[in-house]
Amino acid sequence: MKLFASDNRKPIKILSALFSILIVLTASSFALAQQKVSRRFPAGKNVRFELKNITGTITVETWDRDEIAVTALMDNRKATFNPRQTDSGLVIDIVGDNRGRNDIEMNFKIQLPSRSSVDLETHSGQINVRNVQGDLVRAHIWTSGDIQLIGINASRVFAQNLSGDIYFDGDFTSGGTYEFKSGRGTISLQLPASCGFHLVATSSVKRISLGPFWDEKRMQLLGEGRRITGDVGDGRASVTITNYQGDIKFFRR
Repeated sequence: MKLFASDNRKPIKILSALFSILIVLTASSFALAQQKVSRRFPAGKNVRFELKNITGTITVETWDRDEIAVTALMDNRKATFNPRQTDSGLVIDIVGDNRGRNDIEMNFKIQLPSRSSVDLETHSGQINVRNVQGDLVRAHIWTSGDIQLIGINASRVFAQNLSGDIYFDGDFTSGGTYEFKSGRGTISLQLPASCGFHLVATSSVKRISLGPFWDEKRMQLLGEGRRITGDVGDGRASVTITNYQGDIKFFRR
């Protein structure tokens, strides 16, 4: 007959409880270390927005208000955040505000008028732009990260990264200039059937697919297929695509 009953599960229950408490404390510490800042700035119909980030995701969307809304999620123990209004719009320079610091991660959501021009860059991270119809869309990731430009109808578009995919879904305006460049990744363009442009596409690995936009009478293959030049439609927009170690793909919307 046993006088005392032992419960071998007690240590497991205690460890489980301690582990749960540790998770809650870790999550609380992370939440306290993060700061969400939201600010709004008056703007006209045609504004210029500039953002230089260090690391993080930049998302730009349009709305029907004459103002720019900036929402930033940042580390309140490290980051300095000083938006500056100009005669033409708004400038945010995280690189300049936090000079000498490379470990700062900030994620941005920007809402602005559709006729805006946007000039965005980050050392690493993601850049997403939707429905911008202004004069300029520039997205530059100095190292690794994907770029998505959707619903774009701007007369000048420049997208570049060192590693990562670039996706463009929009239209080319007559006389416009469009440049896409990646060191390693897939560059994909989805265009309307009526789109007209002069193309210079270069890929060192000979992986260029024009899909429905290929016209053997108006296109030339150069460098054993590493470069394709020629006109699509009226050829009045200028399109230059360079991919050093990845694919170039065209799709019809």
